[in-house]
Amino acid sequence: MELLGKQVKDKITDFEGIATSKHIYLTGCNQFGVQQKIDKDGKVPDVRYFDEARLTVTGEGISAEEVTGEQNGCDYREHP
Repeated sequence: MELLGKQVKDKITDFEGIATSKHIYLTGCNQFGVQQKIDKDGKVPDVRYFDEARLTVTGEGISAEEVTGEQNGCDYREHP
């Protein structure tokens, strides 16, 4: 099952968030970047990285199209 865009939870730490990136390593130890929502103070928490085998899907999450409005997931907005 593809984890990108899904709500996931780390089996060891119980850290939960959306799998926003996938890192494929030559050695086969693939990892996913997991992003939590903005905290109560309005700060964006740092992305945490977990081995693929440690993650379980806990919810539907979000699609790239919902984030960017583009089917390919690229963000073409102007940057300051």
